[in-house]
Amino acid sequence: MMEGNSTAGSFTPAQQFSIADLVVVVVYFSLNVAVGIWSSCRVNRNTVSGYFLAGRDMAWWPIGASLFASSEGSGLFIGLAGTGAAGGIAVTGFEWNATYALLALAWVFVPVYISSGIVTMPEYLQRRFGGERIRMYLSGLSLLLSIFTKISTDLYSGALFVQVCLGWDLYLSTVLMLVVTGLYTIVGGLVAVIYTDALQTLIMVLGAIALAVKAFNEIGGYPNLEEAYLKAVPSKIVPNTTCHLPRADAMHLFRDPVSGDLPWTGMTFGLSVMATWYWCTDQVIVQRSLSAKSLSHAKAGSILASYLKMLPLFVIIMPGMISRVLYPDAVACVDPEECARVCGATVGCSNIAYPKLVVELMPSGLRGLMIAVMMAALMSSLTSIFNSSSTLFTMDIWRKLRPGAGERELLLVGRVVTVVLVALSVVWIPILQSSSGGQLYIYIQAVTSYLAPPVTAVFVLAVFWPRANEQGAFWGLMAGLVLGLARMGLELVYPVPRCGVPDRRPWLLADIHYLHFAVLLCAATGAVVAGGSLLTPPLPPVQLKNLTWWTLSRESPQPSVDGTSQGPPDGECPPFWARICGINAVVLLCINIFCYAYFA
Repeated sequence: MMEGNSTAGSFTPAQQFSIADLVVVVVYFSLNVAVGIWSSCRVNRNTVSGYFLAGRDMAWWPIGASLFASSEGSGLFIGLAGTGAAGGIAVTGFEWNATYALLALAWVFVPVYISSGIVTMPEYLQRRFGGERIRMYLSGLSLLLSIFTKISTDLYSGALFVQVCLGWDLYLSTVLMLVVTGLYTIVGGLVAVIYTDALQTLIMVLGAIALAVKAFNEIGGYPNLEEAYLKAVPSKIVPNTTCHLPRADAMHLFRDPVSGDLPWTGMTFGLSVMATWYWCTDQVIVQRSLSAKSLSHAKAGSILASYLKMLPLFVIIMPGMISRVLYPDAVACVDPEECARVCGATVGCSNIAYPKLVVELMPSGLRGLMIAVMMAALMSSLTSIFNSSSTLFTMDIWRKLRPGAGERELLLVGRVVTVVLVALSVVWIPILQSSSGGQLYIYIQAVTSYLAPPVTAVFVLAVFWPRANEQGAFWGLMAGLVLGLARMGLELVYPVPRCGVPDRRPWLLADIHYLHFAVLLCAATGAVVAGGSLLTPPLPPVQLKNLTWWTLSRESPQPSVDGTSQGPPDGECPPFWARICGINAVVLLCINIFCYAYFA
């Protein structure tokens, strides 16, 4: 469907893609598979701990790179640049807010997780509260969230990239990438994922910086950006409307709490709720930190990832804005027929901002490298999601159904689950393609804000409030789920109206921004958990040992998956490095606050 539209008139990619580009892509992928195979040979991956937790022996630099790469999939490259093109720099808040959550992860949550000796997040809640139903529910929810928000959006954006650059069919490119990705996830386990992530992060960052420099040169440097952006208007407009005009507050991070597209109240409070879910309780991320050699390595990994998260404003979001300046008719189209001709979506084409920049500005050879990097970004976030989802299913669901399953069976099930996830995601692509709204990134954030806040509330209370118990937590999660699904259902029934169409949505949608909804949902869940816990008997103190912030064991060695202790106790980590981590964290916070203040 999109194939016919996308190559008509807007770009003729096949001619621009040279032999040099093809060679680069092939070499890059061979290198990738080689790194995957080399690293899997180093660790015994036929044990559960080796396959799922990389033998708990990772140093800080691959962890930091992997944390960054897992969160910066190709969906984020395309989504951040697209939202930047559509609305300016406010979307940077989603990246910079991660600093606080990452520090909380390393200083607060990881010590609790290590002390409780767990492999998956649902397993932590089961140990903390007892009972099976919370663990089963959370595993199911995480699998659903990964199919709807992570796997499908990454696949869609990766395929969109290949399609814009090569003019290949959307499905052909998707299937090709899946095969390569699936192969080395299934073969290698977590070590393969973490080392290939480190390689890809390096190339992603360098490629993105090179493209950013070239893009700024095109418009004559950063000082001209604001003026040029405010003039970037498409030639075909919808009469009597203002939606073709760039936002006047494009260069401000903090926007009006009532009329802003990303209100500052939501970006401060609502976003913190979602960031805490993503960075501190999401299997994909926490699994990286739990594979660290020691607590100091986990902290240093978090700090490295936070420094890297400061980059996207300059290397993804601003280039997205420049893409609108250079190609306003394609990137900023508002007329439905024109948009359908350019990219096959009537709601808008801001998603093509980044791929368009790559195809138009990069010299041949480098263009191949950039495309390889995008595919790599896609593969890195997919491998990490596949690996973590198969861990969840195997450890939390399969072990319950078959308590006597041996190690061999668990590893086999983990690999089968990966194949099933791949199949489901491919089936979901046409649905996502037809419903892909104007901005991919906003779709991801909105879906997250309906499903994640209850989980945040329960984890925060589990760690900090010893009185919270199983009944309270379970009914809190259920209440949160009902409220979240209600809002999500309304969202599907009443989509955001197109340019020039009056807004007739119910007030719950029109007046309550999804980021504000996240705060309300989190608070409501917290209230139900607190009420439910106070009305039922408390947990015995014995059951809380090592499981909350107040009952941590300060000196215990790290337990491994099969119950034997291994790895250095954190006490043996030299105090010098602990101090370095602390100083770096303070410096990082200062840089973060300065940047916020400068762009506010």
